[in-house]
Amino acid sequence: MQLPTISFDKIFTDACPDVELGILLIKIRVAPSSDPLLQVIEKGVAEKSSQLPLEEIANISPLSSTRQTYKALGKDPSRYRPSAEALLRRVVNGKGLYQVNNVVDALNLVSVQSGFSIGGYDFEKIKGNIQMGRGAENELYEAIGRGVLNIEGLPVLRDELGAFGSPTSDSTRTMVTAETTTFLAVIFGFAKDQGMIKVLAHLEDLLVKYAEGERIGMGVQWG
Repeated sequence: MQLPTISFDKIFTDACPDVELGILLIKIRVAPSSDPLLQVIEKGVAEKSSQLPLEEIANISPLSSTRQTYKALGKDPSRYRPSAEALLRRVVNGKGLYQVNNVVDALNLVSVQSGFSIGGYDFEKIKGNIQMGRGAENELYEAIGRGVLNIEGLPVLRDELGAFGSPTSDSTRTMVTAETTTFLAVIFGFAKDQGMIKVLAHLEDLLVKYAEGERIGMGVQWG
């Protein structure tokens, strides 16, 4: 098992030539978040909510470039918010983060701290090669907690079975469950030099500490 190589559709790279994906493939053990992890999350959320005015969220560099990419692909980022923006708005409004499990909770914390939308997938549910492209008209996509999502114009990840990930919402098909043992995280970056390696390392550190993580591979891929 090795880190997958993600290819890029030309339609997508024409609209977003500076795409940069941070990729982490890691063995994990999924469990409820421990008290030490919840304390780390509570501290990180408190720091972010005290520092960031609601009106400034969209101006965070990774979020700003994500929103610009949505517009370039023909999608309204205010209607189909990137997941990092939705999480940050929730945090700044004093609602905290959802508690799902140790893996997803760690991912959401890193997303809030960095401003990057991060996809998290059960790697064994992904079939064949992975490509990043633009969501097509009437393309089927069942989003976690949202039902059927109109992904036309969204950046999407596809395998041989179809779309399974986007910066707005992950799909139910490849979602992390209690049975997941191999986890693929994809950090969606749409501009160069935004500190991707540092964010990857932080995510890996949390998964090693709180989800018994053992790295298989980690790296950055460009369009």
